[in-house]
Formats: sequence, structure tokens, C-alpha cells
Amino acid sequence: MHRFLVSAAHKSSGKTTLSVGIAAALARRGLTVQTYKKGPDYIDPLWLAAASGRPCRNLDFHVSPREEIAAAFERHGAAADVCLVEGNKGLYDGLDLHGSNSNAALAKLLGLPVVLVLDARGMTRGVAPLILGYQAFDREVRVRGVILNRLGGSRHESKLRAVIEHYTDVPVLGALHEDAAVGITERHLGLMPANEAEAAAARIAAIAAAVERQVDVAHVLERTRTDEALAAPAPRARTTTGTIRIGVARDRAFGFYYAGDLEALEAAGAKLAFFDTLQDASLPEVDALFIGGGFPECFAAELEANAGLRTEIRDRIGAGLPVYAECGGLMYLARSLSWRGRSHAMVGAIPADVVMRDRPTGRGYVVLGQTAAHPWHVGAGNELRAHEFHYSTLENADPALAYAYRVKRGHGIDGERDGIVLKNVLASYTHLRAAGGCDWPGRFVAFARQCRAS
Repeated sequence: MHRFLVSAAHKSSGKTTLSVGIAAALARRGLTVQTYKKGPDYIDPLWLAAASGRPCRNLDFHVSPREEIAAAFERHGAAADVCLVEGNKGLYDGLDLHGSNSNAALAKLLGLPVVLVLDARGMTRGVAPLILGYQAFDREVRVRGVILNRLGGSRHESKLRAVIEHYTDVPVLGALHEDAAVGITERHLGLMPANEAEAAAARIAAIAAAVERQVDVAHVLERTRTDEALAAPAPRARTTTGTIRIGVARDRAFGFYYAGDLEALEAAGAKLAFFDTLQDASLPEVDALFIGGGFPECFAAELEANAGLRTEIRDRIGAGLPVYAECGGLMYLARSLSWRGRSHAMVGAIPADVVMRDRPTGRGYVVLGQTAAHPWHVGAGNELRAHEFHYSTLENADPALAYAYRVKRGHGIDGERDGIVLKNVLASYTHLRAAGGCDWPGRFVAFARQCRAS
């Protein structure tokens, strides 16, 4: 088996592109590759899943205790030949002084060697003290090799290789030259989602080809080999109660879902029926809806044009259909969505208007307290740990609206509240995770079953 963490000295070093390329290159060799992403992220896992052919899993200290992270890593990686964890930000970056939730902390928890990606633009001899410093800062972190990225050419590469070989004992596992055609397009919330990019497969193939040319993949495997097997997972318990059909919006506008959350919905007794908010004229036969995050602002005109589906959703909500909507889903259920001088009609179930801003309104981790208005109280104590990332705000909201959450950390809807409750709808900017005792999928399925029975 081979297990390793891909990290960097700082964010935007190209580690996602390299992780995607390595995962695809290894999968091409017939290896079973299980990918993971540290922290809260929907977009990178879409690319990693497409590259490996298996769902990517998120590992997050904010929402999960250490034991749960280790168990999840083992459960999903036990049958894999390669476990590749992509870090977030820099190797030693974290929320606290001691780095307890850093990439380095994750590497130590899971016993992973580190492949360090270095953005080498403008660097020559200075690369040596950088590598030596990363080795010396925490001797328990095993930096097993570096991959140089964004090189200026073969001469630049030769200089860096000579410096690293002379001053350090860290091998250079690869060196990628600057190539705009190989990267993944960026947008205001990060990388372009793989579910939206029509040429995602071709782009992944191009990245994999570049990695195979410029990274010694065999050397990566050699440096990350382990004889220690991961524990085989216990089968997941599934409910024997009657099945509930939950419609899940999944298309170019909405695609931010954690694989574990969808699996938890199914384990709780839900049959998932995916539908397209841009193309489908009507909903499938469902007992409830789950509308996740995405980029509805980029497809607002198409969402508005599908008036039949918007009307049906509004009418079904009025008749009591249970709905859970996160971020982009909240935006879709509002009256209107305005961006770049244009306004488009949305579902109109929530009496508020959405306005896109130039800078993030809510970004990062959140801590919430649940109120009595929550329609299906999650049950992980009164405090929930989750995340948010949105550029929009709500305007002209009905002052009589009820809210499911008090914001203790983060922004939510107005800095104090989040989670609009209207009939059987819960719509929030917060993204929940089925982790750390937060069984929101089980509670939502139980609520939908109760609504159907009544």
C-alpha cells in the first residue's frame, strides 16, 4: 500500500492540480486510488473523485474528533492501493498557535509522509532554506520529497535541482513547468467545479499526461510505501423503516454535496432521486427535497427560464413538502437573485431577495446554537459545528421569519441568525456535515417520514 499527504508551503501553490494529476496517473496504472481532502471543500473533491473514479472523502478537525477522522480514513482506504490526502493552505497553517488542526497535525494523526509542493516562481538558492525549515520545524513530520511547480524552464529547473541536492537530503520527485493550459479555471468561490466543466474529463487527462511527463510517479510510490494495512471497515447500519424518496438537485447550478452525507441519507432509509433544476420540467415523485450549494448566480437566467419547475416547487412547499436547502439552495428558494446589474426571479417560497456582493460575506467555520424553531433538531447537543462560504446577502426579508440557529461564530444570514424556517422548509447559508455526532441526515429523513405520515 501507499499513503501520503500532498501539501504546500502556502495556498494556491498548485497542489490540487498536482493531486488530481497524480490520482489520475495512478488510476491509469490500474491502481485503486482513494482520495481525501482536508477541511471543508466541495470543489476540489469533485475533481479528485473524477480523477480517481471513487468518491473523495473530507477530513476536518472542526467537525470531527480525531478518532472519527482516523476511523473514516481507515474505512474508506482499507481496500485501496493508494490513499492520497490533499491538504488545504500550507503544511503548518492552522487556526491556533499550536497547529492542532493543521495539515501537519493530520499527517501525524494518520501516520502519513508528506509530498511538499513548492511554487518555485522567482526562486533559486532560497529554495534550500525553505525546505530545511519545513523539515526542522516539526521533526515528527516526514517530508519524503518535493515537487517543484510553475518553473520558468529547463534552466530554472536545473538550478533548483542542483541547489536542493547540494543543501538537503530531500529528493525532487517532479518538476512542472508553467503551463496555463494544464491548470483548472478559478472563479469567485475557488476552482471551477468538475460537475460543471463540460470538458472535465479532457482536462483531467491533460493534467495526468503533464504529471506523467514531469513527475516520477514510480518514485512517489517508492517514497510512500507502507506494509501496514488499514483495518477493514464494519458494514454500515441501515434502517429497516419504510423508504422515503428525497429529491436532490444535482446539475451545473447545484453540485455541492458530501459523499458521506448522501450515503447517510440512504442509510437512514432515503432513496435519492436526482433532478436538474435547469432542464427538468417537473420534480420526480418525492417526499422531500435536498437542495445543496453551488453557483446559482452563474445560471440565474436558466433557472428563471424553467418557470414550470419553480412554480411546482413553490406550490409543493406551500402544501407542506419538507425541504432542506443549503447556501445556493437558500438563494434558489428566495424571491429573486441579483448579480452584476441583473435580477432574476427564483422560486419565491422564501420572502427575501438575494444580492451578490464583490467580497465574501460569510467565509470559514461556523458554530451555531439551535433554537426551538428548528423543525428537526439535530440532536448533537445544542451546538453545531459547520462551515459557510458565500458572497451573497438577503435583503427585504420578512421580519416575521423564524430562524433555526443563533450564530456563535461566523456570519450566517445577518451575523446573528441563520436557518430560515418556513412551513416545513429549513434554508440556511450554513453547510452541515454528517460528522461529530451531527446526524442531520437521519433527523431530516425522520422528519420527512413524519410529515408523510401526517
